[in-house]
Amino acid sequence: MLAIKLLKLVKPNTILKTAKRFSPMHTNQLFRHKSDLYEPDYLISMEPEEPVYDCLNLQIKGYDFAVLEAYQSQLHKYAEVMGIEVDECWATPAQALKIQRFKPGGTVVDTEYLLNVYERNVQVTDIPAWALGSLLRVARASLPEGCTLNVHEHMPEHEEVRYVPDNELKQLKQQLEDMGGSRAERKKKK
Repeated sequence: MLAIKLLKLVKPNTILKTAKRFSPMHTNQLFRHKSDLYEPDYLISMEPEEPVYDCLNLQIKGYDFAVLEAYQSQLHKYAEVMGIEVDECWATPAQALKIQRFKPGGTVVDTEYLLNVYERNVQVTDIPAWALGSLLRVARASLPEGCTLNVHEHMPEHEEVRYVPDNELKQLKQQLEDMGGSRAERKKKK
């Protein structure tokens, strides 16, 4: 229901971007540009520019992958409808957690749970500050129960986490080093 209301509010704004320019005498004028104002140029140039964020990651974590996947898709659509450029979306490998509940007043394990924490990321680029505020309000309002939303700048570490390591390749490299290294490394040692 919130999604339908949001789309009704946001879709007219996309129409404004593509609408033809009307003359000032026209009564149904949709928008005005700074150049349309009867202001001196020096006053227009003195206005502060709005801040723009280069690259931000919207990180979503939760225990149910189907819900998380649907919410990531919904968030991606909201961003596109609002005119925000979505650069990339990705999933990271699940984290397996072992949760233990102890009996009251002791160290004996009462129950044990195995939980998987799933993560999805939506990367937005060149987003104005006013648009980020609107997107975050919508994201918080539609956040499913049991999910968390974090927003942070993109770092190289976030890129490395998304790739699953190849354990077989690591074992072969270790065997090669145990046998004395590659031929090129042996020549360098001499």
